[in-house]
Amino acid sequence: MPARILIIGAGRSSSALIQYALNKSSELGWNVTVADADPSAAANKVKDHPRGNPVWLDVMKTNDRRELIGRADIVVSLLPAHLHLEVAQDCIRLKKHLVTASYVSHELYRLGDEARNRELIFMGEMGLDPGIDHMSAMQRINEIREKGGKIKAFRSFTGGLIAPESNDNPWGYKFTWNPRNVVLAGQGTAQYLNNDKLKFIPYQRLFKTTWDVHMEGIGDFEAYANRDSLLYREQYGLDDIPTILRGTLRYPGFAAAWAALVRIGLTNGDFPILDSEKITYHELMEAFAPAGPGSVKDRIAQMLGVDPNGDVMARLVWLGLFRKKKIKIPNATPALILERLLLDRWKLNPQDKDLIVMQHQVDYKLDGKLYRDISNLTMKGNDAEDTAMSRLVGLPMGIFVRLISQNKISSTGVHIPTMREVYEPVLEEMAEYGLAFTHKTVPLE
Repeated sequence: MPARILIIGAGRSSSALIQYALNKSSELGWNVTVADADPSAAANKVKDHPRGNPVWLDVMKTNDRRELIGRADIVVSLLPAHLHLEVAQDCIRLKKHLVTASYVSHELYRLGDEARNRELIFMGEMGLDPGIDHMSAMQRINEIREKGGKIKAFRSFTGGLIAPESNDNPWGYKFTWNPRNVVLAGQGTAQYLNNDKLKFIPYQRLFKTTWDVHMEGIGDFEAYANRDSLLYREQYGLDDIPTILRGTLRYPGFAAAWAALVRIGLTNGDFPILDSEKITYHELMEAFAPAGPGSVKDRIAQMLGVDPNGDVMARLVWLGLFRKKKIKIPNATPALILERLLLDRWKLNPQDKDLIVMQHQVDYKLDGKLYRDISNLTMKGNDAEDTAMSRLVGLPMGIFVRLISQNKISSTGVHIPTMREVYEPVLEEMAEYGLAFTHKTVPLE
């Protein structure tokens, strides 16, 4: 049926979603509105398309937000996760379907009954990770079950990285999604299950606890635990599984250097630094360094317990943390100072290619023997605008919007995409856009 689609947010991960919606608009009778606090960003994504309408929106202005949502049939929110609840409550009030790529919060889940009562579809975690990881994992888990396999362990790892040919910095990383989320990643306590034992990793230890992950034909990576893996036991139908772990992939060496930033205090967003615009990065590091003889760099290295001339300190020096250059950001928290610094140092060059890597490991027992099923996904972007991240975050949402508009989804309420009616058509269409997993099964005993 014809539909009015509202996409809120025109940032880094929006390009493929907006392009998909505009490409489908004539065929499906859609009118596509793209709203952003930066109207030029919305206009650049719409590019004068006859069925596209870029508009300005300050999402904190309740009346403006509700007016736009009221004129839509399906709302896609690409806002920071903490703002989804405001949009969701408006969608309940105004009877609109909602799609997001963010983790579904407990507060959002509490809207499930109201959404069901109003026959609304609220789908969260409909991007890459979370999103494609859920859908591809459920597809594989169900295939193993259907042949009689008993799942014993599930591990899933995903990383949004820079392709080797565009990797020109010692961190092996550049921004392809929200920089704030990268800086604040891992805060809280990660939880997972290992051989029927609960495991907790608090933030200060998170980046010091890593697993080696090898992907054939691509190389070696390190993984750190991702949020609360235990949430997905029930969602995946794995209540009795003894081992479940979800993690984030980075190139080797990243985690140790990021652990240093955490230990220093540079990811702290809790306190503003008085007159921060007047001090230099060197003075900031002096403020964090212990007192004593030696240079700031040497004292920071001593505090961290690392070689002052080793890889960790080389990465910190490369960022510019020891330069006598003014910060020029008033009343900034350490996290904001770090974010602004990284925005400059980890910026994609116009022709840079990003790289998405994902691996699922499913251990299962069949006919008395133990096996590991390994699924690998890799995808490269074309340039800084057409990124693999944008494709793999945006296209699943676009495809799901199409399924809603064509009345092909029956599951009302608040969900993540673990249902067959969702993952089968989405993954099938995603294959047309280059999504392809390789599969390999190896005996474990």
